[in-house]
Amino acid sequence: MLKGLGGLGDMAKLMKQAQEMQTKMAEMQAALETMTVEGQSGAGLVKATATAKGELIGLNIDPSIFNQDDKEVVEDLILAAIKDAQARAQEKSQEELAKLTEGMGLPPGMKLPF
Repeated sequence: MLKGLGGLGDMAKLMKQAQEMQTKMAEMQAALETMTVEGQSGAGLVKATATAKGELIGLNIDPSIFNQDDKEVVEDLILAAIKDAQARAQEKSQEELAKLTEGMGLPPGMKLPF
């Protein structure tokens, strides 16, 4: 179709790939909102659930840890579970992005979006 135009044919192909990538990125971002991960602390006594985008959507606390004397410990366990869920969300997001960019010829470890 664009033969004889030198590098313009390659440019058109590149533009088409960029548009496809943009569409796939939008689809992946939407999918990350529905994927969930669970972080936990205290050997599972506190569990936090988040979307793969890192939004906290649930918290489950085992009633056995409710003791007034351990208030600070409970608070620390809650924070640790939330941080664990957020870290897992980040990992899941990067994992999904790696699947998407596989085969595009990008350098290994390149993080998107820029």
